[in-house]
Amino acid sequence: MKEIKIQEIENIKIGNAENKEAGTGCTVILCEKGMPAGLDVRGGGPASRESELLKPTAAAEVIHGVLLSGGSAFGLDAAGGVMEYLEERNIGFDVGITKVPLVCQSCLFDLGVGDYRVRPDKAMGYAACEHAEQGNYTDGNVGAGTGATVGKLYGKDFCMKSGIGSYAVQIGELKVGAIVAVNSLGDIYDWKNGKKVAGLLGKDKKTFLCTEEEVYKSYEVVKNKFVGNTTIGAVITNGKFTKTQLCKIAGMTHNGYARSIRPVHTTADGDSIYALSTGEVEADQDMVGTLAAQVMSEAILRAVMSADSAYGFPAAKDL
Repeated sequence: MKEIKIQEIENIKIGNAENKEAGTGCTVILCEKGMPAGLDVRGGGPASRESELLKPTAAAEVIHGVLLSGGSAFGLDAAGGVMEYLEERNIGFDVGITKVPLVCQSCLFDLGVGDYRVRPDKAMGYAACEHAEQGNYTDGNVGAGTGATVGKLYGKDFCMKSGIGSYAVQIGELKVGAIVAVNSLGDIYDWKNGKKVAGLLGKDKKTFLCTEEEVYKSYEVVKNKFVGNTTIGAVITNGKFTKTQLCKIAGMTHNGYARSIRPVHTTADGDSIYALSTGEVEADQDMVGTLAAQVMSEAILRAVMSADSAYGFPAAKDL
């Protein structure tokens, strides 16, 4: 097994666009030839677009793009820019008079970071596509990770800065990679040694509290729990899989979330994972699902460790 860049997986282009001052952005994954895709949503508060396309019973066999975005539900406008970009290039489902690009999107909540009045929009989605052509993707405080934070049980005064991260490996001809914007209620752990690397801070802002232990202090029902989080990501492989198989692989990839984020999949998160097939390599579904969980855990770690302190939130590298 060797590490590769996620951009080395064939038939995809990945691009970031962001408004650093406003603290929000988006990241697009394009496949002009179309890619089978699956989705598994485990969080209780998702904001998404065209998710029904990815159900095994839906007619669409491929999609042309996935957009990971900030802006909460307001950010869903950004997919319009991706559709415009692809339609201009005659990419999409042929309906006779034009081609309709099939673009799925998931959003995280970053409205409380910078200027809540600025959200990813059609222009930003289009810009992300242009940047994908230029190959501008990097990890850190960029794209969908621009306004990402973690450890938010006690609000923004005690949370930490996160970002977007990626990791990919190759075994023989098979390539599997993950990209993820980490914006969780829970704490982040290094999947290799179990050490906490980011999350809920104590009053001194230098040491950690354990979010799980803090949660256990009360079982009083919270009726209006604020949904201000959500970790969104995708696992990408050149393995050849159907939409139904990819839905299962996406579900297995959530094990990577569970290894690295605690607590995870709460009603205050909208945790979602796409699984995308961009190649023709014959590979075992369970092997790829198992590997996908591992690369996702590493991508989560890199999202946190590549983040810089910003907007008043400390980053792991600066603690």
